[in-house]
Amino acid sequence: MRSIRIPGDRVGTLIGHNGETKRMLVKMTGVKIEVDTEGEVIIYDDKAKDPLAALKLMDVVKAIGRGFSPERAMRLFQDDEYFEVIDLKEFVGGRHNQLSRIRGRLIGHDGKTRELIEDLAGVSMSIYGNTVALIGSSVGLPVAKQAIEMLLNGSEHSTVYRYLENQRPRLRIAEMGFDI
Repeated sequence: MRSIRIPGDRVGTLIGHNGETKRMLVKMTGVKIEVDTEGEVIIYDDKAKDPLAALKLMDVVKAIGRGFSPERAMRLFQDDEYFEVIDLKEFVGGRHNQLSRIRGRLIGHDGKTRELIEDLAGVSMSIYGNTVALIGSSVGLPVAKQAIEMLLNGSEHSTVYRYLENQRPRLRIAEMGFDI
């Protein structure tokens, strides 16, 4: 049995309309889940036929808790898809005005920066609260993380875009299945 806490405002997303999302997760993994209204999620992995499915389910629950839609979070059930969370407070401390500013830098004007990171690195990105969460492959995830850290450390957007563009050939080769 494992326990995870997710924000209370994400409980409804995890459960889904009339419990559809929760039922689908249980059906896909064969692992029983209990969710309370406070955000406590209990995963009964001791009776799981596939222990890896229980671990992937934990990542899916964490991803939904960090702002991803269930459809995007289920990407984690695929092989070579990973989940990572970056705490923005590590870069700017707890100053609220700085957190707002840094979230704005990551999203960009009309969401352009976030969209470019997602498209060029092949990841899904969610900015929720004081965190940035990423779902991506073993090749795309480090590229996206580096781009985000560059922005968090004060690099200009054009520098980050150039970095992402320079990584495109490497990412394309990896998509074709060749080792880099």
